[in-house]
Amino acid sequence: MTNFAFLYLTGQPAGGAGQANPLVTFLPLILVFVVFYFFMIRPQMKKQKEMSNYRSSLKRGDKVITTGGLYGRVYEVKDNYVLMDVGGDIKLKVDKNALLKDPSADE
Repeated sequence: MTNFAFLYLTGQPAGGAGQANPLVTFLPLILVFVVFYFFMIRPQMKKQKEMSNYRSSLKRGDKVITTGGLYGRVYEVKDNYVLMDVGGDIKLKVDKNALLKDPSADE
């Protein structure tokens, strides 16, 4: 392959010292960011919004799990925490941010 044909195929100017188009230079970086946004950031933001809505709609009797793995039912709801009944006469004061939805609650 001749030198001219190689430079033509790689998009280099024949002079060899020209500037590359900035759009072509940053296009791969932009594409990586777009893919990262749609496959990582956006779903995570959606999940956080769903959890926030769930935690704000908690009411007495809802089944919940703490992030530590304790299962129980909501006994009383306050602004930043809930009292959780874990069985017997045991009630725990748990921050709302430490609560997850119990998947068996839908059954």
